[in-house]
Amino acid sequence: MPEIEVVPSAGYCYGVARAVKLAEGAAPCYTLGPLIHNRRAVEGLEAAGVRVAGSADELPGGAVALIRCHGAPPEVYAAIERRGVTLIDATCPDVKKIHDLVKAESDSGRLVLLFGDPEHPEVKATAAWCRRCAVFSSAAELKALWERGAFHPSEPLTMAAQTTSKPADYEKCRDFLKKECTNVKILDTICGTTVRRQLHTAELSRRVDVMVVVGDRASANTRHLAAVCECPVVFVEGGGGSLRTIFGPGFGKERDQDPFPAGVGRIGVTAGASTPFSIIEEVVSQMSEEMNNPLAQETESEATFAELLEPTLRPLHTGDKITGIITGILPTEIQVDLGSKHAAYIPLSELTDDPAADAGELVKIGDEIETYIMRVNDVEGTVMLSKRRLDTVKSWEDVESAQETRAVMEGVVVEENKGGVVVSVKGVRVFVPASQTGLPRDVPMSTLLKTKVRLRVTEFHRSKRRVVGSIRSVAQEDRRAKAEAVWENVEVGRQYKGIVKSLTAYGAFVDIGGVDGLVHLSELSWQRLRAPSDMLKVGDELDVTVIGVDREKHRISLRHRKQEDNPWLKFVDTHKAGDIVRVTVNKLMPFGAFAEVMPGVDGLIHISQLTDRRIAKPSEAVSEGDTLDVKITDIDLIRRKISLSARALAEVEPEAQREEGPDEIVAIAEGGEAPLVSPEYTEDSEESPVPPAEDELKEDGLKEDESTEENAEE
Repeated sequence: MPEIEVVPSAGYCYGVARAVKLAEGAAPCYTLGPLIHNRRAVEGLEAAGVRVAGSADELPGGAVALIRCHGAPPEVYAAIERRGVTLIDATCPDVKKIHDLVKAESDSGRLVLLFGDPEHPEVKATAAWCRRCAVFSSAAELKALWERGAFHPSEPLTMAAQTTSKPADYEKCRDFLKKECTNVKILDTICGTTVRRQLHTAELSRRVDVMVVVGDRASANTRHLAAVCECPVVFVEGGGGSLRTIFGPGFGKERDQDPFPAGVGRIGVTAGASTPFSIIEEVVSQMSEEMNNPLAQETESEATFAELLEPTLRPLHTGDKITGIITGILPTEIQVDLGSKHAAYIPLSELTDDPAADAGELVKIGDEIETYIMRVNDVEGTVMLSKRRLDTVKSWEDVESAQETRAVMEGVVVEENKGGVVVSVKGVRVFVPASQTGLPRDVPMSTLLKTKVRLRVTEFHRSKRRVVGSIRSVAQEDRRAKAEAVWENVEVGRQYKGIVKSLTAYGAFVDIGGVDGLVHLSELSWQRLRAPSDMLKVGDELDVTVIGVDREKHRISLRHRKQEDNPWLKFVDTHKAGDIVRVTVNKLMPFGAFAEVMPGVDGLIHISQLTDRRIAKPSEAVSEGDTLDVKITDIDLIRRKISLSARALAEVEPEAQREEGPDEIVAIAEGGEAPLVSPEYTEDSEESPVPPAEDELKEDGLKEDESTEENAEE
């Protein structure tokens, strides 16, 4: 026997149910046009005293007039008022909202592009609320309007849709406008219940062999349901909607044989928004009876029709948790279908606590969302929901659980105060005292603002809404774990990317992942530095190489400068003795002047080689900062010394007349490995420059008192 399955959201939507209820309560009364697109339902209303009037002029004096759920143009309201009759506005709240939206958009000077059936009363009413409006029913018609010049690609446009439109068709039109136009606004006006019903119908059609669509073919909502089905479809208006009616007059005559057509094992049933529940139940009941399986008889595998309708009739209460389907995303709210006859929505402020958030990036149409009911308005048929408050309730439970289990949580620092910082953890404010931030005393707590941190909850008081946490405890645990990993793997030659933690006069301490290593001043750069702060600041990233490990004392020595960057190697590759180069004087000494040949490489111009005339001190010939051309007279590759001469470029006096001077003193190129002969600090000095040995001074023809003071300055 085939099984019958009914779409849970089939039948009257909230707007139609509300209009029918208002009409029944106001009878005898008149409706301007058929209240809904269902012949049997309209006939039933007429029997109860609800008459149909073609226009306001047909209304008798003293009558009660009902605006149907499709809405009406402004002139209809004016005509009813002139007639002096009682007006009951049964326009669907969703449709009424569309009227307000398009009117505001049109009043602001925008052209409204309305997607829907041009002959549908809802579309006619909506278009009448606009100053300028163009109606189309497909992407092809929209493109034709654009090609005819009905609107310009750069003019302000607003696109809206009939509430019962197919979302897929609407999206095609939306994509076309976004591609071709530069100033277009898209309104999500398709009814949430319609979207949900179409989604459920399409899903069910993929699981059954035939879909029975109950409703009047005149209803656009019903026709769209048939269009989304992915299996054979049969229309039934109700009354006689039996299996014999569906599958032909010969169905079921031979009871001793399988009465069902080959391949029909499951039958799906859906119905449009204009179909009363009684008609759906009647159709399902007749089909069930013919299968000798009355709808009233429950089995373990089948639910009754009443059970299928139960979610749509359940009461809603403030404070309840409820799950729904997102059916629309507007600039100020999210529309949600709860499976009930209420129009539910989430204000953007109740979706997230980020005022700059884009709702379209947080949720998508068709998503399932769990929310908290904030307010139920049975008069208007609306429900206001909040996801943010439900998240907050869950967050407090999560934070309390984390405090009990000592679990680590993540949050963002959102505030600084005198005593510490405030971290937002899943929307819960967690106070972290200054002593638990993990920052040094001299570092302002403002450096943590807007940063993501990991913390452990140390105190939790729900009644006082007070939560205290510690960033430092988590950081210390992380650092210990990282330090163990570093000490396990560290070795000379290993390279790390570290963070500068502090600076001293003799070097920089760099964190290589839980352990601080020292980069001595001499290992920072091939350039001459007076202090590490000349090239670094705390927080900088630095590529370093391990050059020494002392596991007993827990010390690691690091180097930043690279051998391939050694300026001495570059110098010897590009220069030779006899070359003429332009140099810059950077230091004057009693015995001569040191000059930069290229960055990181200095040579010595002895006092006797500064000029071809006799001088008492170098400052008589040059000053610091001067640039001049000199000749490279000697390159000592072993000791890495360069001798320079400005005199060699001047007119040379006869050798006999030349005054003998002290032996020439040469300089070592910056970055060399041999100790400097000039009174400069050596490469491997750690704290302060060391003056040349006394025997070196004597060897160069210098007195001790000529160099000591200058050397100390250097």
